[in-house]
Amino acid sequence: MAEVLLFHHAQGLTHGCLSFADRLRLAGHVVHAPDLYDGKTFAMLTDGVRYAKQVGFETILERCRLAADRLPNELVYAGFSLGVMAAQMLAQTRPGAKGALLCSAAFPASEFGGSWPPGVPLQIHMMEAGEWAMEDLPAARQLVETIEGAELFLYPGNRHLFIDHSLPDYDDNAAALLTQRVLSFLDTIDQPTRPVLRP
Repeated sequence: MAEVLLFHHAQGLTHGCLSFADRLRLAGHVVHAPDLYDGKTFAMLTDGVRYAKQVGFETILERCRLAADRLPNELVYAGFSLGVMAAQMLAQTRPGAKGALLCSAAFPASEFGGSWPPGVPLQIHMMEAGEWAMEDLPAARQLVETIEGAELFLYPGNRHLFIDHSLPDYDDNAAALLTQRVLSFLDTIDQPTRPVLRP
């Protein structure tokens, strides 16, 4: 059983994001999926990106930090697209990370202070021909080349948010394969047992 902090993409905490979190919970994992947009969701990616810029990426990152601060350090950090920014930052900078799952984006390790922390496993998932993926693939490849055991999975197609069934980008086959790989990844996480508090 792993404990996961999952950050949504630029279109908000959609039904598709919540369904993915529920799928992980059904497999026995604890999943936290904070709403960084205060209930707002956007039908179009461009509108969601515009809203994120309006709020400010630093403000969004601070909301992510606050969400993490309420939880134990021993987390797997996961993110879709915009949420990758926070997931990768916390995996690299918050002590105790148990792993990172980056979907539809990746950043150079130098973006968050340098090297990847030793012993923190990483999975990256992208569609190989997506416009946004083409920008992030060099960073993804660099991470995989420099982190022992890191994995990069490329899926055929050009859709960005292919995991979210509530969006037009959804791809059933790719989403099913990604979910299978994520569940296998989480099953390898050695999660410490929390003490049981009794009255």
